[in-house]
Amino acid sequence: MPKPSPTRHRRTNWSEYNAALRQRGSLSVWFDPDTVWLAGKTGKRGRPETFSDAAVQVCLTLKVLFGLPLRQTVGLVESLIRMAGLDWPVPDYSTLCRRQARIGVQVPYRRSGKPLNLLVDSTGIKFRGDGEWLARKHGSSRRRQWRKIHIAMDTETGDIRAVEFTSSRQGDSPLLPDLLSQIPEGEEIATVTADGAYDTRRCHAAIIERGADAIIPIRRNGSAWKEDCPAAIARNEILRATRHLGRALWKKWAGYHVRSRVEAQMNCLKLFGERIMSRDPDRQTAEIQIRIIRHCRSDQWRDMAHS
Repeated sequence: MPKPSPTRHRRTNWSEYNAALRQRGSLSVWFDPDTVWLAGKTGKRGRPETFSDAAVQVCLTLKVLFGLPLRQTVGLVESLIRMAGLDWPVPDYSTLCRRQARIGVQVPYRRSGKPLNLLVDSTGIKFRGDGEWLARKHGSSRRRQWRKIHIAMDTETGDIRAVEFTSSRQGDSPLLPDLLSQIPEGEEIATVTADGAYDTRRCHAAIIERGADAIIPIRRNGSAWKEDCPAAIARNEILRATRHLGRALWKKWAGYHVRSRVEAQMNCLKLFGERIMSRDPDRQTAEIQIRIIRHCRSDQWRDMAHS
């Protein structure tokens, strides 16, 4: 089968293209005066919070965007509020550190109105230890520690619909049912695409339970399962199709290669840094969720600009 020739795009609107590139470097930060910056009364016993979750999330977002420690983040927010002509107080670094461990971050997403086609993958991100240069020169040390990010992305919109944050010892396949449980029950899922690490009974059963089709390649040494459940029957159908068409042709026929989009999404999340600054697991989770929010909203703004 001959390899198709690559498509070449010749750009002619160089003036608009250069202007768009310059616009990417512009920085505009503003605060809506109607933002609920101070926390209201909750009716519970004890001293209420001084700052709202929105105020804390704004500070933590600027911390992630600029890669700042907490004290420098407080100084940045103070200067921005002062330039905006507002008289809001700013949380100190100890308040931000304390609230980061228990803030509820909501990841926004768009609904396309079609059944979901989910792309599932995981990646590791470092939070302690030497950098890559020192590890290559002197060897890795015991202090190098990692966390794993598991995400499920909507193919249509490119938004991350589910996320789990675990230790580096956690496998990929056990987290798939938890990712699918984050999708509302009333929302239809058409397909779930993942790599061979998810070729397990538990994963196929979770996908069948949501009424979706699995696009998961069979492991290299995979054999037929005993057809004692719908998940085994669906998985054996993939095995027969793979043996009939060949592994490469089956991937092309099933649309498996679209999974590269979720790998690109992982790379975009690491553009904020190869390392997370927090040490506590709860604070690390909030930091990762804020990274996802920043990336999702930048994609939404880009789509609005192109429309």
